[in-house]
Amino acid sequence: MLSRSLLCLALAAASTATFADTVWLKNGDRLTGTIRVFDGNKLVLETDYGGTIPLDWKKVATLESDRELLIKQGDVEGERAKSLHRADEGKVILANGDAPKEVELASIDQIMKPKPLVEDLTWTGNVDLALDYKRAEKDTDDYDVDFSTKARHGRWRHNASGEYNREFTNEVKTTDNWEVEYALDRFLTDQFFWQGRGEYKRDKVEELARQRTLGTGPGYQFWDDELGAFSLASLVNRSDYQFSDGSKENFYSLSLKWDYNRYLIGKTVEFFTTGEVGRPLDNTADYSLDAEMGLRYKLTDWASLNMKAEKDQVSGADGEIDETRYTVGFGVGW
Repeated sequence: MLSRSLLCLALAAASTATFADTVWLKNGDRLTGTIRVFDGNKLVLETDYGGTIPLDWKKVATLESDRELLIKQGDVEGERAKSLHRADEGKVILANGDAPKEVELASIDQIMKPKPLVEDLTWTGNVDLALDYKRAEKDTDDYDVDFSTKARHGRWRHNASGEYNREFTNEVKTTDNWEVEYALDRFLTDQFFWQGRGEYKRDKVEELARQRTLGTGPGYQFWDDELGAFSLASLVNRSDYQFSDGSKENFYSLSLKWDYNRYLIGKTVEFFTTGEVGRPLDNTADYSLDAEMGLRYKLTDWASLNMKAEKDQVSGADGEIDETRYTVGFGVGW
């Protein structure tokens, strides 16, 4: 009897530790799990019995949690609540020491777990695959694979990305290129960082066959939280170009890089855009642009469908490039 009682207590304690959050619905149902985020009128609750469940915010009566959560009322105002306590229907109590505060659910715009400014180790990334086979007057086989990943350790952040494109038209190779990039960020404050990066591009079809770029400069992280991130970096670069006829040129340039992603509709849809626009200092070209923009729709916690548009342009130089690609494919994330 004693061992059975201890087992019951252990199971109860484990259940309480795993599922610390409770949501009461207006129809009387009660759901337990872990509150991940509230945004776009959807409260995302992670459970062991139904996976990740998006709940209509208008159907929520009240909720409680013993975890610290960031409660945002309005676009700017936010409050870290040490815990949430159940209240009357349509309300919740924010517990912060000796001054608990009752607020209307309708006044809350976002709920998310506060993200530490400096974390020991985090690692995120995506791998996207797109295939296109067309059999008609012109047969087309198109392959596109790309990846991006970030790892944060203390005040260091590692960024790596790469892409491979290959296309055949009537069994004739019309596109064959790949590129890789690595950037290392050192955070000087919670928002300001210094970046060093290296990039290499190889094209076996176009006139501009090889591109090598090394750059360094300051950057600013506007935000990085449960719903997305946005950062800008301004760099001084040294680029080396090699053309298919064997000729070479090199130049220095200034560029602006951006990296933006935002989760929508209860984290089921992600909008993202990354890119770089630059201008040579010796006027060998008007400007260069390498950018992508797209959407990911999450099928599961790790699988997604994606739509993406890519733009690669070098204007006003030998071997001008102006390419736009549209892809639809499948991806995995972590």
